[in-house]
Amino acid sequence: MKKIILMGKSTCGKTTLTQALQGKKIQYRKTQYINHYDVIIDTPGEYAENHTLARALALFAYEADVIGFLISSTEHYSLYPPCIVGQVTRPVIGIVTQIDAKEANPNQAEKWLRLVGCTDIFHVSAYTGEGVGEILEYLRDKNDVLPWDS
Repeated sequence: MKKIILMGKSTCGKTTLTQALQGKKIQYRKTQYINHYDVIIDTPGEYAENHTLARALALFAYEADVIGFLISSTEHYSLYPPCIVGQVTRPVIGIVTQIDAKEANPNQAEKWLRLVGCTDIFHVSAYTGEGVGEILEYLRDKNDVLPWDS
């Protein structure tokens, strides 16, 4: 299984997606520091929102095989600069979260992720599970045998 680091603004759904990817019950938990799980690195949104703290994201990204840029479908702007993916030494996927929210606009979030340079984009709802399986499949190495496969 490829290791992924999740990056994005506060409240975009990184920790909730982490719980969904692990098959855990969804519960609110504010991420205060970078958390390492088996194949997931969950990061605080403040690290992406503050240019001084963002340096830590660059360092921790070296521990991952894949970088996941998250944008909530309820956002009014993108945190990421255009064409930033070209500067990254790992594959970068885009993840549109909260697609089941009342005010969701997943198409706008996807446009922002494409402008950033993401070509592989996943639409997810951690609460309904929609799209979570597709991310897990993307992260799976061809020889992986996962516990839920048996």
